[in-house]
Amino acid sequence: MNENFDRAPGAGRSRNFPSPNYNNTSASRGGNDVDSMIKSSKLSANAPEFVPLGFNQYDLLLNFSLNFHVFLSIFSDVEDIAGILNSWVTTEELLKELVELIYTQSTSIPNFAYTGARLCNYLSHHLIITPASGNFRQLLLKRCQTEFQQRDAAVRGEPETQKKFHSYVLFLGELYLHLEIKSGQGPPVRARVLLGALKDLLISLFSSPVDANLICAVKLLKLTGSVLDDAWKESGESHMGELIKRIEDIVLDAACSRDVRQMLLKLVELRSSDWGRVLAAAAASSATPDNDPNYFMNEPTFYTEDGTPFTAADPDYAEKYQEMLDRQDYFHDVYGENGNEIYDFEDEMEPEMIEAFENFCLESERKRQQ
Repeated sequence: MNENFDRAPGAGRSRNFPSPNYNNTSASRGGNDVDSMIKSSKLSANAPEFVPLGFNQYDLLLNFSLNFHVFLSIFSDVEDIAGILNSWVTTEELLKELVELIYTQSTSIPNFAYTGARLCNYLSHHLIITPASGNFRQLLLKRCQTEFQQRDAAVRGEPETQKKFHSYVLFLGELYLHLEIKSGQGPPVRARVLLGALKDLLISLFSSPVDANLICAVKLLKLTGSVLDDAWKESGESHMGELIKRIEDIVLDAACSRDVRQMLLKLVELRSSDWGRVLAAAAASSATPDNDPNYFMNEPTFYTEDGTPFTAADPDYAEKYQEMLDRQDYFHDVYGENGNEIYDFEDEMEPEMIEAFENFCLESERKRQQ
């Protein structure tokens, strides 16, 4: 056997280790060099943030935009993101660049509108810079206003123009739900300017009732309908009723596809059920067979021998239902919980019955062997 297999890893290799005297001399010289560097150093903990040569804050924001998702995945804590952006965004121009960046990403990346709206809300409260042109929230709303003013042309534009506009509409819906404005007293409130903007956007979408616009309107109302409805009711406005009336007219008159027409009808039905929200428990407890058509909805349906169904609304239902339960209890006792555990009758059988059963088994065996 080769002796190298019995050696420690690396045995047999030539190594040039420095001598102990060399180590001592080197360490002494190194210590002196470090001391001299410390004494002559001009580094300071209070020095401005280091930026690599050839880079500036614009380059950092550009890199941030190109790697937006990577950046958010690395810094999952939004506090860290705000801290980094506060160190980068130090001028009015950079703040505008940041607003444009987040707006573009939120309206161009699929399914990012929700995250973008929440990020906007946090930055609106935690970005330090407030130039004369407005803070982060004010500049963001101005950017949204620019797109809002082009709504009537966008709903009648080319498919690509409509697609971009629809992404903007859904982002604005998310922004209304998540952007909070701190008031002097009481809890934060939603941006009321967005409430009116969403109404006007819906009217513009319905004014050009092609399938793409109608689908966008349905998505927006499913997203924000209950909140919009509540806000308008609190202020005594009937805007939601007017929008539903527009939808009903479109269903009757517009040349939309069958699937889109079905979506609109489902939306009208959703609003009629208060957007699917469950009302107070007291309303449910006061339900009776006379005032609630779904009173018997959760009761089982049975069938007679001739196949006729009968439910809890049947006068004889209670008696028949009890018979079914008794029968289930009986079979449970006979066959066990899983239906395959045969009940042991032997303990309950009389001696004569046992003898007769044994004779029957013997006779059956004899006939089988013949």
